[in-house]
Amino acid sequence: MKQNAPSTVSIADIANYENQEIQITGWLYNLRSKGKIHFLQLRDGTGRIQGVAVQGECDSATFETIGNLKMEASVLVCGRVRKDVRAPSGYELTVSRLTVVQNPQEDFPIAKKEHGIDFLLENRHLWLRSSLPIALLRVRHEAIASLRNFYYNRGFVLIDTPILTGSIGESAGTLFEVPYFDMGNAYLAQTGQLYLEAACMAFGKVFNFGPTFRAEKSKTRRHLTEFWMLEAEVAYLDNEGNLQLQEDMICALVEDILSRCQEELKTLGRDVEKLKDITPPFPRLDYGDAVRWLQGQGSGIEWGSDLGAEEETVLADRYDKPVFVVNYPKKAKAFYMKENPDNPQTVLCADLLAPEGYGEIIGGSQREDDHDKLLSRIREEKLPEETYTWYLELRRFGSVPHSGFGIGLERTVTWLCGIHHIREAIPFPRTISRLYP
Repeated sequence: MKQNAPSTVSIADIANYENQEIQITGWLYNLRSKGKIHFLQLRDGTGRIQGVAVQGECDSATFETIGNLKMEASVLVCGRVRKDVRAPSGYELTVSRLTVVQNPQEDFPIAKKEHGIDFLLENRHLWLRSSLPIALLRVRHEAIASLRNFYYNRGFVLIDTPILTGSIGESAGTLFEVPYFDMGNAYLAQTGQLYLEAACMAFGKVFNFGPTFRAEKSKTRRHLTEFWMLEAEVAYLDNEGNLQLQEDMICALVEDILSRCQEELKTLGRDVEKLKDITPPFPRLDYGDAVRWLQGQGSGIEWGSDLGAEEETVLADRYDKPVFVVNYPKKAKAFYMKENPDNPQTVLCADLLAPEGYGEIIGGSQREDDHDKLLSRIREEKLPEETYTWYLELRRFGSVPHSGFGIGLERTVTWLCGIHHIREAIPFPRTISRLYP
């Protein structure tokens, strides 16, 4: 009688199958042999486990086959789950049989040696299998889930905003232009905010989450040309309420990451004690006070200029938690921000700077809800009025105070994981010098 094949299980669930014969479908990421024993390091996307194959105790053909396997061979491995407190996962697999799906004919390009970042990025499609990228992208996955759940639980409606647009949301100098049939040029979206403003007048509380694009020729460790952003927009919400919403979101996100990603943060060597300090309230710093303090530290920044990466880092280093810099000059910010009634030279806005030198992770503001003031700002910026007709009409039919913001996912994940460069926080980074793979 033919023996029934063992159940295929995930390594993540291996603890539920102690002393049972099971099958793992995965890959060999390392092999070490010692006399009559093979030690197989196996992964399946959910976790890693060591398999032990002993000559005479496993199928003879299996033992011989294992000795010829190369790194990243895809395999089906049958064996008995055995508890072992010395193993990282707490369990090992006593191998009885192995079937090769595909054994590479050459050595895996990313061996266990040091590689330069350019080589790793050129081989990003293979580098993804390594422990650090896996840990980073799992944190990214959990961050996305946390953010979505935060808004779902608060009654927000998800609105998918266009990627192709005829309206400029930020600076015209950072637009990717795309020929659009016989209608001239369209642009890859810098933001979905303008469309979210329309949607919040229908649903009250809305958010989006998707790719955004900035043709900014920047080579800093904080910039990508394609990145993911979550944006929220709320009707009848003023600037103060906007800051509170952001603070609540960040605190919930950090709490979720600390709860769900302990192993990943450990793999990354993240000092979680610094994340545990992220508790409300967040300090607030007026832009004018920030400029005066920076000038006192020897900075050449002048009032009216936007804060650069260096200034953001110096400011944030004063705090052990994120800090809001509020009330930027009108000329340094986008046309849609509401004028500050206490100082018409500034707008009701805030950038949230992450600690530890990671800079801005959120930008937000109360939006200008007065039709004539908004039109005046569009004209000041010399923007094409005809492309904003629909946007201005939001101020003609039931205009209300409203506010919103955008949080950059990769910058936030870079901070949460404590890594140096933003390009590692996205599966396939797009920079001014990289479009492959």
